[in-house]
Amino acid sequence: VVYHFQAHGHGGYDSDFSDEENGEKSVQKTKSIKEDGLLIKPFQKAKQGSVVHRQFAAEEWDREEARKRRFHLIAMDAYERHKKFVNDYILYYGGKIEDFHRSGANDKTDLDVIRENHRFLWNEDDEADMNWEKRLAKKYYDKLFKEYCIADLSRYKENKFGFRWRHEKEVISGKGQFSCGNKHCDEKEGLKSWEVNFGYVEHGEKRNALVKLRLCPECSYKLNFHHR
Repeated sequence: VVYHFQAHGHGGYDSDFSDEENGEKSVQKTKSIKEDGLLIKPFQKAKQGSVVHRQFAAEEWDREEARKRRFHLIAMDAYERHKKFVNDYILYYGGKIEDFHRSGANDKTDLDVIRENHRFLWNEDDEADMNWEKRLAKKYYDKLFKEYCIADLSRYKENKFGFRWRHEKEVISGKGQFSCGNKHCDEKEGLKSWEVNFGYVEHGEKRNALVKLRLCPECSYKLNFHHR
């Protein structure tokens, strides 16, 4: 191997290896940059070289607080959320908790609605102009069994009787067909069928209906007390 050295002024030397070493360093630097680029994940954010901007920090804080509030609201049930919103409203806008109390004087249960709108027999006129209360009462009426009646004979001496249709449990147990149809009697022997012209007043209107019921001898006597 032959090495060539050239002398320069003031005793300086030059070597043919200088350019080769510089070239190798440049290649290594480029390779290192490329490898660093491969190590960066696609979703990785660039490193902040300075302090985060105040507005950006405020937005991040608001976003985190909103996430926490949403988590707490989801953890509550509907009633707890309602109370929180009412309390927040009073806190921010003023007022008294009494302002949010509602009167329950006019509250009605489904049973109250059915009692107010019930019909012993529904006809076409009754089904005209149906509101939700009437529809609820009609739905209950459709579930009743209208072959035999259940009778209330407790006021038979006053010639006053009450009749109603049977519901599912009574049909299954045989009440009113295989046992006495008087609501206060469960006798099963000697039953007799009766057809009664039932006159009644319903929602201010007089009506009549021919109904059937099965009674034991003692209750049959009560039914016909004024027709002896």
